[in-house]
Amino acid sequence: MKDLMTAEYLDKEDATALILAAKRKMGLSWEGIGEAIGMSPVWTHSACMGMNAFSEEKAGALVALLELPETAVPALVESPTKIWEQTVPTDPCIYRFYEIVGVYGPTLKALIHEKFGDGIMSAIDFDMEVTRIENPKGDRVEVKMSGKFLGYNAW
Repeated sequence: MKDLMTAEYLDKEDATALILAAKRKMGLSWEGIGEAIGMSPVWTHSACMGMNAFSEEKAGALVALLELPETAVPALVESPTKIWEQTVPTDPCIYRFYEIVGVYGPTLKALIHEKFGDGIMSAIDFDMEVTRIENPKGDRVEVKMSGKFLGYNAW
């Protein structure tokens, strides 16, 4: 097993392992990391997990904040290959999002088509925010998603 802190080359998985170890060691939150580098916590986490590419500037800021080796920067700015399993995951939190899409996906699609026409909500030009809302019956999770509407072309 290679020593990631002194390796000449790191891939996205290596960089992710270093990020998670540093985050844990420093006691940081994704909110704190995102704020420190000037990005949203949602996007920061996604990029740290290898699903998005950092700009050179943001990768450098993350490397400095987490005291990672400079060899992590090229891995963090490299365009990702977004491969994810098509099977329903067993993690309860992630599974519930699949359940939401399974139950409400056709409804969301119908409402988008009704309001915008035939097309999709972009996951490329996309924002997401996760907020805790205090409630005496039990705190609530609010997930706001905003994606650019992309109409289908007729040709």
